[in-house]
Amino acid sequence: MSNLREFQVTSESELLPFLLDLPIGLSRKQAKDLLKFQEVAVRGQARVRHDTRLLAGDVVEIGLARRDDNRSLERAGLRIVHMDDAIVVIDKPAGLLSMGSEREKEKTAYRMLNEHLKAVAKSPRQQIFIVHRLDRETSGLMMFARSESIQAILQRSWKDVTKRYLAIVGGVLPAASGTLRVQLKEGKSFKVHRVAQGGDLAITHYRVLKTYGSRSLLELTIETGRKHQIRVQLAAFGHPILGDRNYGVPDDGARRLALHSCELKVRHPVSHAPMEFHSELPDALKRLLPRRR
Repeated sequence: MSNLREFQVTSESELLPFLLDLPIGLSRKQAKDLLKFQEVAVRGQARVRHDTRLLAGDVVEIGLARRDDNRSLERAGLRIVHMDDAIVVIDKPAGLLSMGSEREKEKTAYRMLNEHLKAVAKSPRQQIFIVHRLDRETSGLMMFARSESIQAILQRSWKDVTKRYLAIVGGVLPAASGTLRVQLKEGKSFKVHRVAQGGDLAITHYRVLKTYGSRSLLELTIETGRKHQIRVQLAAFGHPILGDRNYGVPDDGARRLALHSCELKVRHPVSHAPMEFHSELPDALKRLLPRRR
């Protein structure tokens, strides 16, 4: 354990309540993560549980390196939503690449998370694997696998995963819900276009959550995962996403793309238990919504 601190037990207690009462301000999640990654030792033994009994006079040792690592992620706007031995789910900020490109290899969600987990596991062999991507400009939930075998399982079943987004678009939609079906094709400039034939079918289901004057908040569920699918479809529908410099209106006043990955529903690749992850609309996007008339 690095950055080790010691605390003496003054009265009989269980370990988790003792950790939560310490003056270093641990949250319940932080305390459980420290236990999970064996950053807590009692009487020199690191394999302890949340309900380990403490006796007066015992010394509890805590390595706080993990908390420091979490702070570095949080300073970059990246938050770990869930982590176990098979998967990691993060909340990615807008403006951060999912993975490296020719122009940027260092400041990516993949690189930052991988370095974080290497530090936590204290092993240079620690590695995560891409399951899917979000555009740099899109914020929200993203999942990584912790082994190649788990990556293969998730990618084979990715079509069965529920993937929902929130988007703020221009205008009032003609119907409260509907389905967008278009053929998409990527051009030589790497920009995606709607085509009459010869492209890949993209399917997105939308539901209008609220209308705010000349803007609408939509919930979108994607059935296919084409590049820039939601952005191109909504622009072709006449309701471009605010802040979309490639497919929308450049002077709509938004400082970022108003698209957020808000929900993932998946079966765990090992236990097969149903899991749900949620992320609220970021404050920067809430500010784009004027009061309803």
